[in-house]
Amino acid sequence: MFSMLALLILSSQPLQPCIEGIASYYTVKTTSKITASGETLIDHGYTCAMPFGKFGDYYLIVNEANGKAVICRLNDRGPFVKGRVVDLTFTAMRALDKKKGLIRVKIYHLGSGPFKTGPINFSPLSKN
Repeated sequence: MFSMLALLILSSQPLQPCIEGIASYYTVKTTSKITASGETLIDHGYTCAMPFGKFGDYYLIVNEANGKAVICRLNDRGPFVKGRVVDLTFTAMRALDKKKGLIRVKIYHLGSGPFKTGPINFSPLSKN
């Protein structure tokens, strides 16, 4: 979390979302166990699938409805459903919303890191 705060404080440019839209989740039961990057999909990890981006880069994904946020590492391609911008692991989705399967998100590219993946308390966006 410290590295995320340092990035925001020291950055000369405001952090801008690279994409906004609908996020969904996927699991080992619903898709291949091997991701496009060659890694094994792990439901309890904090990884994501997007149609663009460099494998291994980190993204801040923020639920627009409640301000909850996670940092995920890109390791797969998708989603392959029109209108969706990111597929999250089951655990990443549950960190953003405990009940819904589709949520509206803003996604920020953080770069190659290293960053600690998982939920973050990002109070400027949180509505908790």
